[in-house]
Amino acid sequence: MSNAANHHKINYIEFVSTDMARTKAFYADAFGWAFEDWGPEYVSFSGAGIDGGFRAGVAEAGGPLVILYSADLAATEKAVVAAGGEIVVPVFEFPGGRRFHFSDGVGNLLGVWSE
Repeated sequence: MSNAANHHKINYIEFVSTDMARTKAFYADAFGWAFEDWGPEYVSFSGAGIDGGFRAGVAEAGGPLVILYSADLAATEKAVVAAGGEIVVPVFEFPGGRRFHFSDGVGNLLGVWSE
């Protein structure tokens, strides 16, 4: 069944992971995402504002930078670090808000922003 309102909209994001267990633990602990395993080489996630998945493999350089939103940037930064992530670009200001970038420890770099 198609949904015409979603035509040409971002609907799914796929990342790669070198360690599925670590990936699931990190995103569940830091952001509360839920997961469904589809065999040893793929896991889908929900609860992130958009559905997506992780496939087994090594991330390639130059991939898109996915930006997450946070209502409390400082608390999110603490959660990222507590879950084993690494802040790779400290919080900085830009027109409209503040953001930081982090590594999830399995090859993906993301950003988090807030007003």
